[in-house]
Amino acid sequence: MSMKTLLAALLLAPATLLAAGGPGELHIVTTGDVHGSYFNRPYVGNKAQTSLMSVKHYVDSLRAAVGPENVVLLDAGDVLQGNNASYYYNYVATSEPHVWPRLAAYMGYDVCTMGNHDVEAGHPVYDRVREQLEGGFGIPWLAGNALKEDGSPVFPDHVLLSKGGRKVLVIGFNNANISGWLSPELWSGANYVSLIPLVQNRVYALRRKLKPDAVIVVMHSGTGAGDGKSLESQGLDIYNTLRGVDVVVTAHDHRPAALNRGLCCLVNGGARAGFVGHAVLSFGRCGKVKTRSAEVVRLDKNAVDKEMVERFDPEFQAVKAFTVRPVGELEMPLRMRDAYTGMCDYIDLLHTVQLEASGASVSIAAPLTYNGYIPAGQLVFNDMFTIYPFENQLFVLKLTGREIKDILEYSYDHWICTPGEHVLKIVNAPDPRTGANRWSFVNRSYNFDSAAGISYTVDVTRAAGSRVAIASFADGAPFSLDAEYTVAMTSYRANGGGSLLTEGAGIPKDDLASRVVARHPEIRNLIYDYIRKHGKVGPGLTGRRSVLGTWSFVPVSVVEPLMKQDMDLVF
Repeated sequence: MSMKTLLAALLLAPATLLAAGGPGELHIVTTGDVHGSYFNRPYVGNKAQTSLMSVKHYVDSLRAAVGPENVVLLDAGDVLQGNNASYYYNYVATSEPHVWPRLAAYMGYDVCTMGNHDVEAGHPVYDRVREQLEGGFGIPWLAGNALKEDGSPVFPDHVLLSKGGRKVLVIGFNNANISGWLSPELWSGANYVSLIPLVQNRVYALRRKLKPDAVIVVMHSGTGAGDGKSLESQGLDIYNTLRGVDVVVTAHDHRPAALNRGLCCLVNGGARAGFVGHAVLSFGRCGKVKTRSAEVVRLDKNAVDKEMVERFDPEFQAVKAFTVRPVGELEMPLRMRDAYTGMCDYIDLLHTVQLEASGASVSIAAPLTYNGYIPAGQLVFNDMFTIYPFENQLFVLKLTGREIKDILEYSYDHWICTPGEHVLKIVNAPDPRTGANRWSFVNRSYNFDSAAGISYTVDVTRAAGSRVAIASFADGAPFSLDAEYTVAMTSYRANGGGSLLTEGAGIPKDDLASRVVARHPEIRNLIYDYIRKHGKVGPGLTGRRSVLGTWSFVPVSVVEPLMKQDMDLVF
């Protein structure tokens, strides 16, 4: 049934069906991974985009149809990073109330849950946001797996809502892999533990104590494969065994999903307010949940809450004024997709900045924007978020030459395959957003690391683990597998993100901190400073092979036709 049909049917339903505590339905609307998509229009140009203002229009339509007392609005985390607006209110406009708690209150969120990127914003940001959410507006911010040394939670782990006369228990958790990505100072005072068996234990305990009519578990954890192998994506692992829960809400992986299995349903609303999750609990006359169902709803970017647009226009204008400031000039276009085929201007820029800012011998970097494009010409601050969307710091580690090679072998093994029908590791599978089959990378492209400061080749015809041949440093100096070198990389990578250091180089997780020899500011800020310093940036500045070295896929005769074919399929 379409949303329009559903709303029409609900509007015609007898009022007695929605009576408090009696037969009727409870609607749960979920957002997740909003990543700063607060406003319905961009800061450059005027093309409409989905945002929290689209969510407000949708949820208000539902509230009007079924009654606001029969709607629960939840957020599953990662709302504080990824966009100009979140950056501005995180780090620039710090003397005024953060816009996110005000948006959450205006929209009528009942409960919010923390995500890993909310933690990555840092204590000053998320402590301030928590105070405003909980203290100012009474909206709980849940993270039940963030535990103190004595085992008690740092953040609340549940809230009991009264909806239509029913007791609705919402239990919330952050991602379990926080320590695998983020520097300890960002999550100091908390130890983020696995959701297994924590979630089930808390469900049992809280059900006995509070005797709710319905139970919702919200976790900023990916839906996952249900094979128990991914600490960051424990959604299906939990859903497949969970008892005593009506709705499981997942997030983190940006993949819309809905599963219906009778006694419990699962929903993941995707990312950046392009979709919402919508679950419906139907109650019998005894007040017990009779049926449960879930769906993912695509939002209309042109259907927005106009009063909300007007109410928050001053905040939008403030962010816009900040982000359209001129930064410098770009002599060449930056096509992010070029990073998958070999050396390119985009990755050259990242490597150049990392090497210059750190003084390291080697730089390791990956494309963090999947398919962005910036034309040559005037750069504004808004472009910095396309070049570098995340608030990663620059770290320098001591690594051996062999560990550097092993990192690259691991990276390329997740990026390419030994040629047969393809050279890129891609698959033709249903798009989680649309359901239609499309070609895409098997693995996450933000873990496709290449290196600079050295010259090497990647032989696609060789077996995994033996593809990378390092000839020398960029200046021709010898490179030794047994020597120790300084290597610049993101804080995400340095803390074990993507497993390139732990599984690739074989460095124990507990040893990573001892390898760090220097920490520098956030990489986006370093790129901004670099462009401001030089004024005009082009290949002559960021493409110097004597600094960056060279790398390429070989043999060319094998790579070129397959690479063109695969890129045409993916893009």
